[in-house]
Amino acid sequence: MSLSCTGAPPPAVRHNARPYLHGPETVAMARAVEAGQYGHGPQADAFERELADYLEVDDVVAVSSATMGIHLALQACGVGPGTEVIVPSQTFAATIQPIVALGAAPRFIDHAPDTLCVEPAAVREAITPATRAVVPVLYGGRPVDLNTIAPELRRRNIHIIEDAAQAFGSRRIKGLATTVYSFGPIKQLTALVGGAIVPRTSEEAATLRQMRCLGITSSQADRIRTTTYTVQGPGLRGVMPDVNAAVGRVQLARFTEVAARRIALWNAYAQALRGAPGVTLVDVGSDAVPFNCVVRVPGRDRVHKVLRDRGIGVGVHYPPNHLQPAFARWTRPLPVTERAAKEILSLPFHPAMAPVDARWTAAALLEALTNEVL
Repeated sequence: MSLSCTGAPPPAVRHNARPYLHGPETVAMARAVEAGQYGHGPQADAFERELADYLEVDDVVAVSSATMGIHLALQACGVGPGTEVIVPSQTFAATIQPIVALGAAPRFIDHAPDTLCVEPAAVREAITPATRAVVPVLYGGRPVDLNTIAPELRRRNIHIIEDAAQAFGSRRIKGLATTVYSFGPIKQLTALVGGAIVPRTSEEAATLRQMRCLGITSSQADRIRTTTYTVQGPGLRGVMPDVNAAVGRVQLARFTEVAARRIALWNAYAQALRGAPGVTLVDVGSDAVPFNCVVRVPGRDRVHKVLRDRGIGVGVHYPPNHLQPAFARWTRPLPVTERAAKEILSLPFHPAMAPVDARWTAAALLEALTNEVL
């Protein structure tokens, strides 16, 4: 099938990503505002229960963002000064900043070139006596399986904290990980902003709930009925407000529709780009609800400019963190990451797009690459 990209870009492909709302979210928000509970309240409690049911887990702890979730999960397992956290460089800076904020050292590792996700061998090679946690990033929504090294990590008291910010709806790999999801504006499920942690144990859940509320042991409802409360340990203000939870509940009820749209869009891109010269599609696998569609292309910077100048919402996700000034003291050679960083290009990808939009964008990409070769 020949591809065509004549004329102006379809409106949907002018955005690399954008929020997708179904409509009832605005009513749910208004009701939450009218209820007068602007912190964690009954909507957040209900959202936690519904998420746990959907994920088929015992408990879920809603938080203000995935960044906060990673911070709390790391702190709960003892990450702090003098410890190291193994983490890929190829991720958003939000994965790294909680490690640094806790006084720990990020130990950057390379990813697999075809998935941009870490593999067990790379994690094992990076372990040192100071390692306290591993943070695999589920890039694009692809599940990451570290079960082959999980017994070794357990013996060394090294915790797995999954950065699943891009992976809500993807198959969960049963194991020993604490999983952190994002419900930010452009994620598979949005609460406008917000996140959630799937704890490993009920004890961890209790610790996380205490920490997300400034270390206070009692709930807000309990504090209202008493004259005092107890601050038991460290904590931050990390609760999910009821307004956000109300949006998340509407989104969760219709998540099947969004998941189907994302999978169909990704498959349309994959079919259109199959065998295309100079294009390598970053594979998310068959178990993902894709967050994005990323390709590796030669002459990426020029191709990016050509497509942006044409009004097509391409992007780059992400510049590698081990080369960022803020993390320079932990820089180490990562040849696979550094090569990929010069080639990756994120194509427009969001549920408002249709498969025909993906085919149009693929044609525009191939045209830009042809010009690059010439």
